[in-house]
Amino acid sequence: MSDKQANFYQSVERNYDKAAALTNHPKGLLEQIKVCNAIYQMNFPIKIGNSYEVIEAYRVQHSHHRLPTKGGIRFSHMVNQEEVMALATLMTYKCAIVDVPFGGAKGGVKVSTRKYNAEQLEKITRRYTVELVRKNFIGPGTDVPAPDYGTGSREMAWILDTYQQLNNGELDSAACVTGKPVNQNGIRGRTEATGRGVFYGLKEMLSNASDCAEWGIEPGIEGKTMVIQGLGNVGSFTGSISTKEGGAKVIAISEIEGTIYNPKGIDIDKLLKYRKSKGSIIGFPGTKKLKERGDWVGIECDILVPAALESQITKANAKKVKAKIIAEAANGPVTADAEAILLKKGCIIVPDMYLNAGGVTVSYFEWLKNLSHVRYGRIEKRFDQNAYTNIVNLIESMTGKKVNERRKSFITRGADEVDLVRSGLEETMITSYQQIREVYRRKKKVKDLRTAAFITAINKVANDYTTMGIFP
Repeated sequence: MSDKQANFYQSVERNYDKAAALTNHPKGLLEQIKVCNAIYQMNFPIKIGNSYEVIEAYRVQHSHHRLPTKGGIRFSHMVNQEEVMALATLMTYKCAIVDVPFGGAKGGVKVSTRKYNAEQLEKITRRYTVELVRKNFIGPGTDVPAPDYGTGSREMAWILDTYQQLNNGELDSAACVTGKPVNQNGIRGRTEATGRGVFYGLKEMLSNASDCAEWGIEPGIEGKTMVIQGLGNVGSFTGSISTKEGGAKVIAISEIEGTIYNPKGIDIDKLLKYRKSKGSIIGFPGTKKLKERGDWVGIECDILVPAALESQITKANAKKVKAKIIAEAANGPVTADAEAILLKKGCIIVPDMYLNAGGVTVSYFEWLKNLSHVRYGRIEKRFDQNAYTNIVNLIESMTGKKVNERRKSFITRGADEVDLVRSGLEETMITSYQQIREVYRRKKKVKDLRTAAFITAINKVANDYTTMGIFP
């Protein structure tokens, strides 16, 4: 087990222990909430060309206090059991914070996606799914995977197809996995969900003037400078939505090929097109490349967004951070040791278990859609549109004034699926932050948002166990 991954899992446990000590729940209950309930480690052969390779993989179900369990599947050559356990643990707390009725789970397959072509990755994904089915570690009411680092809608489609072949005729089989393509029982708005959730979370956190005054920052996201590490799904949507809808300015991007900087701002959409054509972010017009890739951590900005992997801000580089706000778009990007340094410096850390919960929230919407077998907006869209049109027509007849047709179309349109998904996600992020803030403000010994988030999650899970009668 590498030090990096050990630090990640240990950080989760240390943060939990810190928060648990501030609750009044029985010791046995706190221990039950903390431990992983089921760990499945597997090895299976895959034929690649004329040879066979043995693939190492995992599925961890952290908590069964609610079913199904839920969590993504990660494809990475760095995957190990401790990493998957840490991610599954965070999923339990994440689901509790945003009131999504799942227990936490996570999957990991130890492969480098750069090493295999699409056909080989499909073989690996389908075989991994077969292993999960054999041990009853997947199913609409049992355990529902989703995308994570190294996977996306393509892999989820392969998982769905494999599951349906092995469970022919199961009515709700489409709900066995989320993050699927829209045309294969997926949901509009899922791809952008985590990044959009980061934006909504930051927007809500910066909306309270008294909190911002106490922290020594100006309220509102507009005009804030942002540095993003990782231009994958989460980082790209966080940057794009924060600039377009929030008025923030992304001044630096760090990726595997290096870090680029432009104090005047970087257009994320143009950068994505450039990278697709050139294969690198380096050389993007108007930017300069920093000497060291890791120097992203020390760039002066308002909001630092680690949106890649865990343990990116550590004891070794935390002192270099100049940002006032660290927005954890990735899972576990700040180690416990680094957090102690950052808090002492007066940094505000918006914790991962809240901030990147947009993905599981919209996955929940997709799961509900699959179980109901009805697309969101299908039943009420035209009714709402006709009702709004009648209201506008009545106002026009009473005032004798005509509304511009373009404005009229905007006012009277009914909500599409993506509109309802975004609305539900925004409501979730606002409500969840207010619950965390209440703990942060109410408990004198709670000095940071992460501890407040952990306490919020622990209280909700503990209440579930108590309701079940296991811990009266």
